[in-house]
Amino acid sequence: MTTEKTKLDANGLRKFGMLDKVAYGAGDFGCNMSFALKGSLVIFWTQFMGIDPILMASLLLLVQIWDAINDPVIGALIDADKHQYKRNKFLAYIWVGSIGLMVAGALCFVPWTGAPAMVKNILFVGGYIIWDAFYTIANVPYGSVLSLITADPVERVGLSTWRSVGSMVGSLSTMVILPLLIYDAGNELRGERIFIIALVMGVLGFIAFQFMIKNTVIRVQQDVKANEDKPKFNIFKAVGNFMRNRAAVGATLAPVGLFIGMYGASVAMQITFQAYFKNAQISGFVSMLGYVGLFIFMPFIGKIVSRFGKKEAVTVGAGVSVLAYVLMLVLPITPDGKGLALFVVCQVINAFGSGIGSCVSWSLMADAMDYNEWKFGVREEGTTYALHSFFRKLAQGIGPSLGLIAATALGYDASLKAAQTAQVALNMRYLTAGALLLSAVIQLIAYGVVYNLDKKTLAQMEKDLGHTSASVDAGSVLNANAQDD
Repeated sequence: MTTEKTKLDANGLRKFGMLDKVAYGAGDFGCNMSFALKGSLVIFWTQFMGIDPILMASLLLLVQIWDAINDPVIGALIDADKHQYKRNKFLAYIWVGSIGLMVAGALCFVPWTGAPAMVKNILFVGGYIIWDAFYTIANVPYGSVLSLITADPVERVGLSTWRSVGSMVGSLSTMVILPLLIYDAGNELRGERIFIIALVMGVLGFIAFQFMIKNTVIRVQQDVKANEDKPKFNIFKAVGNFMRNRAAVGATLAPVGLFIGMYGASVAMQITFQAYFKNAQISGFVSMLGYVGLFIFMPFIGKIVSRFGKKEAVTVGAGVSVLAYVLMLVLPITPDGKGLALFVVCQVINAFGSGIGSCVSWSLMADAMDYNEWKFGVREEGTTYALHSFFRKLAQGIGPSLGLIAATALGYDASLKAAQTAQVALNMRYLTAGALLLSAVIQLIAYGVVYNLDKKTLAQMEKDLGHTSASVDAGSVLNANAQDD
């Protein structure tokens, strides 16, 4: 019996299979070895390093604006790059970014508590900018390359699902393990440990990236020499195409809503567990519940998409998330075991809604890149994904900045650390629920109203682009995540 590596398609390339999905998922594991630590930035720099919360909110917004601008610049450079690479230009950029990320994440957590105030500000801004540069170099081409691994919409769902799996594994390492390591028995932060943890995670991320690069096969080929005869790449036209691309805008608005709410709630949630439930060390286990839905839907997502469509499935899921956070806002969540149990129930309900989105969200962007070609006659993977990433990054800056400002307005005092007043702790409980509800509502609008590639439209687009194959038919491929024979 032949192995998966020896199975070749009509073009002499390895047939799409489980190795492609695992390899692509490993790439997001590598990304999240750095990215998942961002959730600890605010607490580290306000509680451990002593930066004023309002100043911290301003610095966060400043570096995140640069972060956002950085993405379309890198994306445009990649799209305009006509050099011949040994395998693929996207993989070449990922390799460069992975080198820098080995140490760049740790630069965001230099534990110099005795430094002058201005030096602390410079350490944060400088460390973040260096980290962001390498993260962008790796992440933008990583997101773009999905559309080149396969043209089959159902196989793309498989890649999207396994990207979420890679993200989940990377995130869980910080969600579950990090709180156990950085909080003491009195719920106080031991920030000096984060620097070493970040270095270890950087090395693990580098290994994951190398596995992904080695095992990725590019099946949607582009002829670089032929492209040299085409009009010179125009960044302004590409941006205009993106803004007229409803599929790309809808697939971007959803994570924008997610990040504004999730990061807006991140500070309040950490304080809620520190000062309201008085058990910061279990916060990671509770956050982990958000991935329950991914595990539940992962074996069936191919069947769900084949029968109902991607847009239809994620819209229903977003509606379930809205319900979960309405309940979190109105239920009597008290600072005891009963209240904590209700909080957990709401998180589990949301997990059922968000699980579908976790499985297919990245494939929505791959389809949006096809939509760009369908509507405007040009493929601009790098720019399309980079602009998608631009707005995601902007939301990642606006979310924690607004959340920190709101928490401060509601009485949060970083100098008190875990010893917040009972009223402030209660305020943080409601701020958490409100921010997460806002997030779910924006996602519902993005998927249900803005994103326009329903099942019928997607099928027509793929047919017109010549991507339709027998493997897309519901009767022949019901599950993109089934084991490949």
